[in-house]
Formats: sequence, structure tokens, C-alpha cells
Amino acid sequence: MQLSEDYIVGLVDGEGSFTAFVRNLKDSTERVRRTRIEPRFYIKLIEKDKDVLYALRDCFGCGSVYYQKDVRKNHQNCYRYEVFNRRELKEIIIPFFTAHQLKLLSKQKDFKIFCDLMRRIEKNEHLTTDGLQRIYKLKQQMH
Repeated sequence: MQLSEDYIVGLVDGEGSFTAFVRNLKDSTERVRRTRIEPRFYIKLIEKDKDVLYALRDCFGCGSVYYQKDVRKNHQNCYRYEVFNRRELKEIIIPFFTAHQLKLLSKQKDFKIFCDLMRRIEKNEHLTTDGLQRIYKLKQQMH
């Protein structure tokens, strides 16, 4: 299955997410900073549309497709295409969506903040208390 750039942009506008998980590693003794920032790009679709996610993975040449069981009433089981490798985010995902602009203003805003978070992480700002606070504030602005 071939996916056009416009199709990918539309899919991400509707179903995609640029986010960052903040994890507190309470039992970690190997790091001075026990908070880890994990930037992620993902798209979640119902099971019958999973082939689109595999095509997306093949198109980008990175990321993984996962089964995601949903136990909530009136919800279907889903599959999730996800990229969390920072190098792949920086070298593949960000350049694609920089060259092929998202259409929804809310998604554009999230992408812009996501890029800012990635730059700050690359500069190791998340390893300082002030930098971590700035990252928290940015994350709170995301949808």
C-alpha cells in the first residue's frame, strides 16, 4: 500500500499525536536526575485499519506497530504506530512534517511545541531543574 504525503498529513491531523511522556524513575540510582522525558509520535487506529499503520511504518522506515487492547465499553481494540527513538524523530519524522505542513491549527501548535521540546532535550535542558520546569510548561500547552 502506497501512502501519499497528503494522505499522511490528513491521517496525522485526524488521528496522530505529538507528545512527550514524563516519567519519574523513583528506583533509579544510576541517574542524578530521576525524571525522564520521552518524546513520542504516534497514530492509533481500529484493528480493521491496521494495514495503514504498517504502510506508514514502511513509508517512514522507522517505528513500530503495536496491538493495543481496549477494555472500555463501546471501544474496539486498536493498533498503534509509534516512533520514540529520538534520532528517528529528529531525522525522519520532524523533517517530514516540517516539509509537509499539518492543516489543523491545534496539530500545528502541538508539532511546534514538540520540535521545541526536542531541541531542549538535545541541549540537555531537561537535566536541569529550570530546564525541566520549562519543559513541563511547554508540555502543558499541548493538546
